[in-house]
Amino acid sequence: MSSVMSVTAARREEAAQKRTRMYYLIGLVALVSVALVRVLTGAHEIDSQGSLRAAIVATCPILLAALGGLWSERSGVVNIGLEGQILLGTWGAAFFTYYYGPYIGLLGAVLFGMAGGLIHALATVTFGVDHIVSGVALNVIALGLTTFLAEAFFADLDSKFGHGGAQQLTGLQKPFTITIPGVSDFTSDLAAKHWFLVSDVAAFIAAVTTSVSIVTVVVFVLVAVTGWVLWRTRFGLRLRSCGENPYAAESLGVNVRFYKYVAVLISGGLAGLGGGYLALVSSPGFHTNQANGRGYIGLAAMIFGNWRPGGVLLGSGMFGYTDSLRLRDPATIHAMLLLVGAWLIAFAAYKLWRRQTRSGIVLGVFGLFFLVWFLTTDEVPVDLTSMTPYLVTLLVLAFASQRLRMPAADGQVYRKGSVG
Repeated sequence: MSSVMSVTAARREEAAQKRTRMYYLIGLVALVSVALVRVLTGAHEIDSQGSLRAAIVATCPILLAALGGLWSERSGVVNIGLEGQILLGTWGAAFFTYYYGPYIGLLGAVLFGMAGGLIHALATVTFGVDHIVSGVALNVIALGLTTFLAEAFFADLDSKFGHGGAQQLTGLQKPFTITIPGVSDFTSDLAAKHWFLVSDVAAFIAAVTTSVSIVTVVVFVLVAVTGWVLWRTRFGLRLRSCGENPYAAESLGVNVRFYKYVAVLISGGLAGLGGGYLALVSSPGFHTNQANGRGYIGLAAMIFGNWRPGGVLLGSGMFGYTDSLRLRDPATIHAMLLLVGAWLIAFAAYKLWRRQTRSGIVLGVFGLFFLVWFLTTDEVPVDLTSMTPYLVTLLVLAFASQRLRMPAADGQVYRKGSVG
């Protein structure tokens, strides 16, 4: 028995190492391809220090929502309500920051997000409401509630930081930022030289060592903590068992409802922190409907990442980068057509090599479309850039759907004592 368990553990460790090597390979290929496109097109803003910093800031709320979805769905509860929990977090962050400062504001964001998670857990785990219905209802309620609370508390507020309004509260105090002296200046100068690969790496280092919010650091630490807790601890094993086969877990003495509640509360707290990030780091302050679809994009990033922290980080980074493109100049966005076209062609060749003919042909057609678009035009319509994150979401989910494996009991209504 012990030998079987050791073999299983060894196989899991080997699979984890293989995934890690794959992520490193993807990162290397992305770096080289971006550097080549930058040099060929002269669009140096494609991975400049400013572009990468904007991408990181845009990534963090999506990443927190995706991590929240990962916790919830690994326990078997689909959390469509991430969008609403982000909205609750934005208002909680604004209200508590105004009176008590940014760190209490972040705690308020987490608590308001957890309140949304508690509502979702009550509906789905205790009362057996369909997970999708509960999540959509929570999103609608949160939008109306935060709009009402903004009008009730912020309309006549004379802010000591900025000014209030019926729909916003700006000028809020922000968490402190970190700059690494010496490293920041050196890499910034090196990035400005536009050398192949060297300047690209330097731009990334400069982006993560210059005026980085402490909350940004916390977000990436939470990715590592999530991976460790869910895959390296007994608690995580039990929680994931609830998402795979809750009745088998129950037969082994696992309190399935408890783990589902904990997972959904953590999910809401992470999404709420994402709302706090939007109000205190990404933008000048709070305004109504600030999530702007990031909860749904976070769900897409989670699915693209195959319900794993490393994949979630990769997917969120991709969506965050495309979300930040709307802030770049037209030449940069036009250069992205060449990059996307080349990636799709390469992926199509890989699919054809694996004898996946249909998907390879489809990817190749899309790749040729982007290449022709790049060669026959000089700029991309501005209106299209604002749609980029949503278009990427649809395309990625369509192309990645064949390799995905969701938790076996994800979305199923669990009733204690029933037979699965």
